[in-house]
Amino acid sequence: MRYRFHRAAVSEHLDQVSFYESRLPGLGADYLAEFETVMARICVEPAFYPRVGTSDIRKAGLKRFPFHVIYQVAATQIVVLAIAHQRRRPTYWMGRIGK
Repeated sequence: MRYRFHRAAVSEHLDQVSFYESRLPGLGADYLAEFETVMARICVEPAFYPRVGTSDIRKAGLKRFPFHVIYQVAATQIVVLAIAHQRRRPTYWMGRIGK
């Protein structure tokens, strides 16, 4: 299965890469590599990660960085709804569902 970003999620993702790279050269690449590892697992086994409440939305945590990949499984692809900080504004992305 392949994945795509919700238009707001791609911005969040790129912001994190830039933020970490500005803090320490190479850290943005580390974030990106960890993200890609998580996405590879999601694409192979989308039901592996837990649901958010009773919805069909799931979240996968990054190990080294304090973010969850919030995603929804569509018929032919994974839709990344948000790259959400694990402790800030926990449900701000809810308006992106189904868009």
